[in-house]
Amino acid sequence: MATLTQSTTNKYWTYALWLALFTIFYNLAEGLVSVFFGLSDETLTLFGFGVDSFIEVMSGIGILAMVIRIRQNPDTSRSQFERTALRVTGISFYLLAIGLAITSIYNLFTAHKPTTTLPGLIISLISIAVMWALVLGKRKVGRTLNSSPILADANCTMVCIYMSIVLLASSLIYQLTGFGFVDSIGALGLIYFSYSEGKESFEKAADMEDCCEEENDEGAN
Repeated sequence: MATLTQSTTNKYWTYALWLALFTIFYNLAEGLVSVFFGLSDETLTLFGFGVDSFIEVMSGIGILAMVIRIRQNPDTSRSQFERTALRVTGISFYLLAIGLAITSIYNLFTAHKPTTTLPGLIISLISIAVMWALVLGKRKVGRTLNSSPILADANCTMVCIYMSIVLLASSLIYQLTGFGFVDSIGALGLIYFSYSEGKESFEKAADMEDCCEEENDEGAN
């Protein structure tokens, strides 16, 4: 960070800003399409994937707020908005995990089968390609700026790739075999990642709280 000129630093913070904006708008579009086809085709895994995309939008807004704050004043402490955004994101992930668990168990008992999983197959392939490009971009910017939050956001995007792989696998298996239970099994994979992401969001919010308390203590002294 010390070897970067102010001009280069500003340029990379601009990159970070555009990456955050793209993450928000892409996930918003992906969520709308996934939820639509998930409902119309009665595909639980695709529907859960779409809801996850909306949650990622909230997480992305928190990152965007951080980038804007740092660009304007790098020495300011983390805002209450950023901590609140993380907590809301964590709660949303937990609710998604609970909802998917209840629905997948119900579908297993009723032997429910989706109409088709072809949209999930297409969406997952596009998502893997886009998210991988985002991971590479965020990691480059995060390492250049020595920004832990941006690198953590890159890891969050990596989890989106894992979820896309779960969606791809369940969609592909159903298209090839017609094995209906694979949709609920795929949803169980999303449950695991949703729970992990929710837990990590609360841990990040707690870390921010601790950092702010330390800064306040130092200021008082």
